[in-house]
Amino acid sequence: MAETKREIERKYESDDSGLPDLTGVAGVASVLDKGTAELDATYYDTSDLRLASAAITLRRRTGGSDAGWHLKLPVGPGVRDEIRAPLSDTVPDELAALVRSRVREGQLVAVVRLRSARDVRDLVDADGRLLAEASVDTVRAERLFGGQGSAQWSEIEVELADDGDPALLDKVEKRLRKAGVRPSKSASKLARALAETKGGHPRPEDHGPGEPVTAGDHVMAYVRAQRDAIVELDPAVRQDAEESVHDMRVATRRLRSTFRSFGRVLDRDVTDPIAAELKWLAGELGVGRDHEVLAERLQAAFDALPATLVAGPVRERLQHWSKAGEKGSRRRLLAVLDSARYLTLLDTLDALIADPPVLQAAGKQPEKVLAKAVRKDFAKVSALIEEAVEQPPGTDRDLALHEARKKAKRTRYAAETSVPALGRPAKDLVKSMKSLQSLLGDHQDSVMARTTLRELSAVAHAAGENGFTYGVLYAREERRAERVEEAVPGEWKGTSGSMEV
Repeated sequence: MAETKREIERKYESDDSGLPDLTGVAGVASVLDKGTAELDATYYDTSDLRLASAAITLRRRTGGSDAGWHLKLPVGPGVRDEIRAPLSDTVPDELAALVRSRVREGQLVAVVRLRSARDVRDLVDADGRLLAEASVDTVRAERLFGGQGSAQWSEIEVELADDGDPALLDKVEKRLRKAGVRPSKSASKLARALAETKGGHPRPEDHGPGEPVTAGDHVMAYVRAQRDAIVELDPAVRQDAEESVHDMRVATRRLRSTFRSFGRVLDRDVTDPIAAELKWLAGELGVGRDHEVLAERLQAAFDALPATLVAGPVRERLQHWSKAGEKGSRRRLLAVLDSARYLTLLDTLDALIADPPVLQAAGKQPEKVLAKAVRKDFAKVSALIEEAVEQPPGTDRDLALHEARKKAKRTRYAAETSVPALGRPAKDLVKSMKSLQSLLGDHQDSVMARTTLRELSAVAHAAGENGFTYGVLYAREERRAERVEEAVPGEWKGTSGSMEV
């Protein structure tokens, strides 16, 4: 079973002088000699080094206190999440799954072997509590695949203890710099080994052609950012990290909206089939997510009721309904992420970014092309809001408001794409569309909640239970929706005033 540990560390160049004296660094009472450990690590990657390109490392290591498989995923500068699995002869399936969005149909092979003699020191406070671990590593690197040769160097590594204060690393670095020690030029041992042995190097991350100039440049920069988000969120979704499913779903929606909004920039004969696959993926991501959000809403509404308004086993029935919706959704989502269809979609997005299906408008100045697309989307929102306001309360108004919410999202995403070119007016529109989207989203959630409450009430009635509480909850949701409907005209008036792109 894999476990995850947040790793916060810094690496420094080292000569033969070893580790400078760190006694006296603010907060450090003692530096304890923990001896020398012999470490032997083999790093795995694809033949074209896709993991190294994304600053991801996957290794099998023996020696030391944490022998086993280690997968390190970047979180920020000097911060990585390390997922550990027990020692085995082959890459553990759970770790292989976490890099599948990058490896896809490729094969993981041993690319570098690193053997290190690690001289370890513990930095502790006056109570003997571990603050950080400092070590001098003497490293011997051997290229195993995609090149040849070997390299050797020494480096200093300072790793913060679990739940430690990151400010300590700044204090340690200040002492190291005074002693003439400088930060390492390589982000990791693997990066240095690849750089110092002969053969292939990690392909650079695809950040596009540079500063966007044309309308097409701006649209493709946004498309590329969403593709990157999907790939980078994949491991978090597999680990069931908070908000990861929601964030990946948003990225798929942003892509679909971009393809539709900027149909004069990117050929829809090419993008429409991709949009259909993105819609499929968003649907799969939403299977459990929508149910979870609705369950939280209903549970919160029930918890807010005074005891005098609760009749029958409503809490138990809500909990049973919530668990029934969760059952199997997690397993289904993981199967989707391992499917050939999903991996093919990722390949298709890569191909589109490598060879964009641009039309004539893509080469024009962005201000006119992007603004026109944003105004067109905004006009659709306007028409739907006006239609909804004119409808009497009921199904037709609910549907019109729901459609307006979807178009508000599209307008927001189109405005996001345009911010680098259009500046403040686009930013203001993003903000106002987000506010409108949130308001209309609350209304749609109320529609779904009332539908579910009717169904639960029918089931409870059939079981001979009192349905009073479901009626109370329904009435409260109905009033909540009415308040939203009353607020829409004022919200829309303010939104219309921000439309200056």
